[in-house]
Amino acid sequence: MSINAKDLTKQAPTSPRHRTGGYAILSRLTDKARADIAGKIGDYHTDCPLDHFLLDWKGVKYADVRKALEAGATDEAIATLLDSHGTKKTPADVKAWSDNVEKATMHGHPEKGAYFDGECRKLGLDPAKTSVFDWLEADDRASFAK
Repeated sequence: MSINAKDLTKQAPTSPRHRTGGYAILSRLTDKARADIAGKIGDYHTDCPLDHFLLDWKGVKYADVRKALEAGATDEAIATLLDSHGTKKTPADVKAWSDNVEKATMHGHPEKGAYFDGECRKLGLDPAKTSVFDWLEADDRASFAK
């Protein structure tokens, strides 16, 4: 089966704040996984800490999501998989989690704060006012600026 994947050597994956089925991060995770399956992942990573914000919260394994994507699952089908597997969450739980993760920062984190602050400064961002999603979007834009 041919996988319809973004070429992440030429364009960024979907913003982590885009929500499919209410879930932040999901479409970015699936873009990266499909690109990896198709050999077009570029400098991106799958099964990474960002992916695990969602996967660990839901109690779903990356391998299960990847297997469904290899079989041609859409983002909506992956949202349904998340709804029906792992830790049961209500739509209100999903919304609250997505709202919170969208605002999350690593600024001030005892282990990751210095790295995050340095990466933000490279992009001209104020680490104290930058969410992880803001940083990722700015990094994506910088990576593909011509």
